[in-house]
Amino acid sequence: MNEQFEKIVDQISQVILGKQEEIKLALTCLLARGHLLIEDLPGIGKTTLAKVLSKCLGLNFRRIQCTSDMLPGDILGISVFERKNGSFVFHPGPIFTQVLLADEINRATPKTQSALLEAMEEVQVTVEGKTRPLEQPFFVIATQNPMEQFGTFPLPESQLDRFLMRIDIGYPDRQAEKRLLEKGELRSVVTGMTGCLCAVDVLNLQEQVKAVHAADALLEYVQDIIKFTRTSHHFHTGLSPRAGLALLQAAKSWAFLQGRDYALPEDIQKVMIWVVAHRLRSRDDLRELPRERLSGLLLEVPVP
Repeated sequence: MNEQFEKIVDQISQVILGKQEEIKLALTCLLARGHLLIEDLPGIGKTTLAKVLSKCLGLNFRRIQCTSDMLPGDILGISVFERKNGSFVFHPGPIFTQVLLADEINRATPKTQSALLEAMEEVQVTVEGKTRPLEQPFFVIATQNPMEQFGTFPLPESQLDRFLMRIDIGYPDRQAEKRLLEKGELRSVVTGMTGCLCAVDVLNLQEQVKAVHAADALLEYVQDIIKFTRTSHHFHTGLSPRAGLALLQAAKSWAFLQGRDYALPEDIQKVMIWVVAHRLRSRDDLRELPRERLSGLLLEVPVP
């Protein structure tokens, strides 16, 4: 990893202790122009990761706390009649930002969740018949509580497919947790952070990721993985073409973070589970396959 990204990872690691791998995956997702879903228990650091990431990259940040009574207008914005002007004036919602944290997204109803679909796919929203572009780069980080918790609504497949990657953070190891207990509250550290980049820098990096070379053999490897999921008796449905594009783009982004301008099969294998696990369901019971089993199945695909 080059010095620029090492500095960003080290800065974020001052707050998110002992989770360098997860930080790199979040950066991978952002530079691949994707959106990130973080599923884990409350209190693990999901919200903090989103805040620190936007701070270090010098991007505008807004947060929405999803609840069951939230409406689409609470995210997109609404038009309000202003008497002095004698007309309706649009008041933009929190989606008009560069990094949007949708906290506990699966506590919102499916109708409210769907308000994010157009924005995540086309970087624009249509409100009251008028299309409004969003700021770029536009990056959605959604946190999700485990489905076993009370008061959650499952994300529909169309919504899940908009997320390039889904990761979990997990409990810190003993050494990292001891450091956290010693340091106590880290909000002051976040407040005092300075950005290592700015929005223009991030856009330039995203263009460089797009230009990372993928050989024909690598493209065929991605196709073989997709074909395997479509023909294997383990899966209810296979990966879509959009999933194939997501896998390739994430692999190119990971390669770029490693300081290379070309992607390798190892890059595909590194990001594969985080890209495809939330898109695949077991043929038997339509449940998600355990990550270890899914990884073993996909690694059966011959490497070029």
